[in-house]
Amino acid sequence: MKKLLIVFSLLMAGVVTASAQRYAIIDTKFILDKIPAYKDADRQLSQTAEQWQKEIDTKQAELDQMYKNYDAEQFMLTDELKKKREDQLFNREKEVRDLQKKRFGYEGDLFKERQKLVKPVQDKVYNAVQKMAVNRGYDFVLDKSEGITVIFADPKLDKSEEVLRELGIR
Repeated sequence: MKKLLIVFSLLMAGVVTASAQRYAIIDTKFILDKIPAYKDADRQLSQTAEQWQKEIDTKQAELDQMYKNYDAEQFMLTDELKKKREDQLFNREKEVRDLQKKRFGYEGDLFKERQKLVKPVQDKVYNAVQKMAVNRGYDFVLDKSEGITVIFADPKLDKSEEVLRELGIR
């Protein structure tokens, strides 16, 4: 039984190898790290993010101090003053959260800045990879920098239309 399983596995490996496509593996992180424009953009992004984080940290420290002051004084405050201070704390806390979301949230300022500075360099790399793949006849180009990602796939290998026809949709 074991021998049959091994023989079957070897046959399957042979079939897969025989029908394998031409592919290349690249490391986009390695490539990007060698491009001066990318290094400059990355450095600029880091500085901007650090500056924005300091701004948020400062506002958070002010908020923390307001909470400490309130905790120390709340026993001496009237109910009306307590409510007013609690509203101030709530509003300040909301401001800090909103600022953090504005700077670092989904499609926030950092995302927009990255799109402006880094995306053009990444697009140049993508275009170079695509040109290389077409010129050298690669069917797939895989990126190994952060897990395996397909960077380029020959459109003639896309069988989506066949699947739709099989499903009776086209």
